[in-house]
Amino acid sequence: MGEAMREVGVLEARNSLSALLERVEKGEEFTITRHGKPVARLMSAQTRDVEKAREAASAIREMRKRVKPDPDGLSVRDYVEMGRRY
Repeated sequence: MGEAMREVGVLEARNSLSALLERVEKGEEFTITRHGKPVARLMSAQTRDVEKAREAASAIREMRKRVKPDPDGLSVRDYVEMGRRY
């Protein structure tokens, strides 16, 4: 990911969209430009923000430390099953 994002002009992007999509599927990203100015970014829909995921997991762990267990001793699964009955 340390590689610089490649710029592609609108005409080139239109003429080689299939090839660009194949490269995007392999992890590359492109900035599409019009008259040398960036107008769009072509990137995988599967792109993951690892840092956001780590922060979310950390926040969940911290919340679990603060949240008290259910006083009736019921699990989430128990509540789901009860909800299905009503």
